[in-house]
Amino acid sequence: MPVPSHSPAPRGRPRSITRERIADAGIALGLPHITFTGLAAELGVSHMALYKHVPNLEALKCLVAEEIFGRWEIPQVDGSGQTTLADYLEHFVTSLRALVRANPGLAPWLLRRSATTQPMLAKIDHHHRAVAQAWGLSQTQARWMLTTVAFHCIAVADTVYSVQACGCAAEENEIEQECTKGLHALITGTLALVKTM
Repeated sequence: MPVPSHSPAPRGRPRSITRERIADAGIALGLPHITFTGLAAELGVSHMALYKHVPNLEALKCLVAEEIFGRWEIPQVDGSGQTTLADYLEHFVTSLRALVRANPGLAPWLLRRSATTQPMLAKIDHHHRAVAQAWGLSQTQARWMLTTVAFHCIAVADTVYSVQACGCAAEENEIEQECTKGLHALITGTLALVKTM
């Protein structure tokens, strides 16, 4: 007897829709490709069922962006004094670049204060406080320094990684090196300026 090419829809209670499942499906699709229909299909539910949990597409993308940022592990601040602030900032921008590269479409949620959600702002503020305490900076200095470095890192990474890779390893390597040098210069300049504040 031939086996059917597809299995019938399961009977009984429909799958539950949770914030975590919505976020996982949205991350799998990628922020630029999220639609209610596509995400509902990914979840195995109707798009009307999804509307009961999220009111519109903007809110849906906001939920996914917030979850991506929430799952990102900001590099730990080493309070032992063995890591210089410059080294920490280099590690920070490397991690931030990887976050932007892995999540196309995330940059606007990180760059625009009006798009940044309260949980995202709380995580950022906690990071600012940890850096201020570890390196003896004022809150104002830490906020300015980290915001300046993060803003430019995100913008550059979004520009560099938004274009599909050409497949030419030499060109990709050159772009990576230029990006790294530029961010190093940014860190050097920011550290010089923060001392004058």
